[in-house]
Amino acid sequence: QVQLVESGGGLVQAGGSLRLSCAASGSIFSVNDMGWYRQAPGKQRELVATITSGGSEKYADSVKGRFTISRDNAKNTVSLEMNSLKYEDTAVYYCNALVVTFRRLEYKYWGQGTQVTVSS
Repeated sequence: QVQLVESGGGLVQAGGSLRLSCAASGSIFSVNDMGWYRQAPGKQRELVATITSGGSEKYADSVKGRFTISRDNAKNTVSLEMNSLKYEDTAVYYCNALVVTFRRLEYKYWGQGTQVTVSS
């Protein structure tokens, strides 16, 4: 069993910053891609940023230049530094990880979500 636990959400004024963190724990042999997704009310879940185990990053166009994803492979953690936040960044943010278990099987896991609210 694998768990992803997120932290760092909250309320911030437009133009402010927040840092989200996510830690994976449990029966983990290795972790491949990790990422952050978000879902605003009435909208579909969308990709925000992903990072491979080798450190290659990918961002949604809407957050490029403002958000930075990073990871610590030794600790199985992934973080999202969010700067210059806009009202439209308001959403529930979900951590995601492709985990290889000790049986060498790969599964996709999700965190429980953390609310980010940006006031205009």
